[in-house]
Amino acid sequence: MPKMKSKGAVKGRFRRTKSGKLKSSRPRRGHMHAWKNGKQRRELRKPMLLTGTWARLIGKMLGGRG
Repeated sequence: MPKMKSKGAVKGRFRRTKSGKLKSSRPRRGHMHAWKNGKQRRELRKPMLLTGTWARLIGKMLGGRG
């Protein structure tokens, strides 16, 4: 059976760290920041690490073992 193709949309949104975890930017970062306080804005700058089922599924879409 041929190898599964990796999904292009997923490649643009997620990256693997050196230890193999999946990293992405946080949602709700696009616009309308005026009503958010400083703490919320600082927290949104930090990358999001995926764990559990989502990490396994997206890892498979990236072409890894999951």
